[in-house]
Amino acid sequence: MRYEAIYARQSIEKKNSLSIQGQQELCRRAASTDDIRLYQDRGYSGKNTARPDFQRLLNDIKADKIQKLYVYRLDRFSRSIADFSQLWKVLQEHQVEFVSVTENFDTATPMGRAMLHIIMVFAQLERETTSERVHDNYISRAASGAWPGGPAPYGYGIGRSHDANGRVVPTLFPDDDTSRVVQFIFREYAQEDASLGSIVRKLNDRGIPCAKRAFWDNVSLSRILHNPVYVMADEQVYLHYKAMGVHVDAPESAFDGTHNAFLYGKREANERKYTDVRQHTLVVLGSVGLVPSQLWLRCQEKLQRNAQIGNAGKGKHTWLSGLLKCAKCGYSLKIQTEKQYRWMICSGRYNTAHCDASIHVDLTELEEAVALELDKLLSDCPVETAAPEKDVYAAKLDELDRRADRLMDAFAESEDMSNAYLQRALARLEKERKQLLEERKREATRPSLPDRLVFRELSFEEKKAVAAQFIERIEVSENSAEVKWAV
Repeated sequence: MRYEAIYARQSIEKKNSLSIQGQQELCRRAASTDDIRLYQDRGYSGKNTARPDFQRLLNDIKADKIQKLYVYRLDRFSRSIADFSQLWKVLQEHQVEFVSVTENFDTATPMGRAMLHIIMVFAQLERETTSERVHDNYISRAASGAWPGGPAPYGYGIGRSHDANGRVVPTLFPDDDTSRVVQFIFREYAQEDASLGSIVRKLNDRGIPCAKRAFWDNVSLSRILHNPVYVMADEQVYLHYKAMGVHVDAPESAFDGTHNAFLYGKREANERKYTDVRQHTLVVLGSVGLVPSQLWLRCQEKLQRNAQIGNAGKGKHTWLSGLLKCAKCGYSLKIQTEKQYRWMICSGRYNTAHCDASIHVDLTELEEAVALELDKLLSDCPVETAAPEKDVYAAKLDELDRRADRLMDAFAESEDMSNAYLQRALARLEKERKQLLEERKREATRPSLPDRLVFRELSFEEKKAVAAQFIERIEVSENSAEVKWAV
C-alpha cells in the first residue's frame, strides 16, 4: 500500500518563519486523505541533504511506499537546483507526485512540472542576490571601521560602539585574559631562538587553552601571528601591505599607530590563507591593536624567512648587508645569488627605474678589503672582557634600512603611490639616519672590543655587528667602492 506524505522543515525559530506544525496543517488541507505520513526536520538548513527525516523520506520513496508528497513550499524540500534535479529523478522513477501547497502547482500536470522548474530558477536567483547583499554589507561594515561579522578573533570580544554617522555598530574590544596571551605570543616569537613549536609547548605546558580547543598547535599559532587585526597599524604596516600588492581601502592618515587592521578577500577552499594576498583588501578598523607595529613587522619578517625553504633569507648573503649603497642614486644595494655566485644590484634601478648604474664590483673582493681594514681597527681597540655586541644605534640603523626596503618594495608594487611621496619618505628616513649617527658619535668615540679579536674568526652575525659599529655606509660605484667610516 502506498501512502501520501508531508515533509516539513524549519532551520531556526523566527517570527516570520512558519512553524513545522503550521506547515503540516496547510499540507493536510490540500491532501486527499487523512491517512498521511509525517516527516519533519527541525534545525537543519535546506542546503544540508543529510537531514534525518529527509533521508528517511527518500528511503521510503525508493521502497515505493510513497504515492504523493506535499510540502508547504519548494525551498522546504530543497534549496539547490542541482540537488532538486537529482531528487526529481528519484520522484519520477518511483512515480511520486509532488505538490507545493503555497506555490499552487502539482506535478501531476504538465503545467505543474513546468512551473516547478521555473520556481527553482527564481528561488536560486533570490538566494544569490541575497548572498550578494550580505557580502556587500560585510564589505561596507569593514570599510567603515566596524567589525564586519563572525566570531571575534582570539584576544578580543565583540561590543557595540557608534560610527562616524552615529549608528550603532559591532566593534572589537580587547579581552583582559586572552589579549595578554596574544602579546606574549608576539614577544616570544620575535626572539631569535624561538619557533612556533617552542611557543606551542610553552602555552600548552602552562595550561592556556586555544580559541576553539584545549591545546595549541602550529597552525593556530601561525594564524594569530599573520593576522593584522592585532597590530597597531602605522605607516610601516601600510607600506608592508602595499609591497605585497594588497589593495588598501583606507587613507594613509588612518594608519595612526593605534587602531588595528582587517584583511579580507576571496580564496579557494584548497588554498592556504596566507599564500597570496594580492587580491585581498586591507581596511583600518575602529578598534585598538594589541601589538606595536615594529614588533608585529619583526614577526612578519621572521615568518617570511621561515616560509622560504632553501632561501638563506634577507641579509644572509653578506655581512655587509644594510651598509651597501649605490654611489649614483643613494639607494640600497640588494644581493642576488645563483649557486656560488653573488652580485649587487641597485634597488633604485630595478624598483623605480630611475637609476642606470650597473654594478660590476666583486662582492668577495670588497668583503676581503673591508675585513682587512676592520682587522687594523680592531687591533687598536681597548681591551675588554666582554664579547662585542651590536649597540642600540646599530639596531636602530638596521630598522631604518628595513623601513627603506619596505618603502621601496611598496613603491614597486603599488600603482597609486606617487614619486613625490616616495622622495619625502626617503628624505625623512635619511634625516633620522644622520641624527642617529651624530648621537652615536657623541656618546662613544670608539667601540669597545675584546683583546686580540680577529675579525676573520668571528661568526657571520658577529661580523655584521662589528661592521655596523665601524661603518656608516659603503658607496659602491660601477667599478669601485668607498667606505664611509663611522669612527
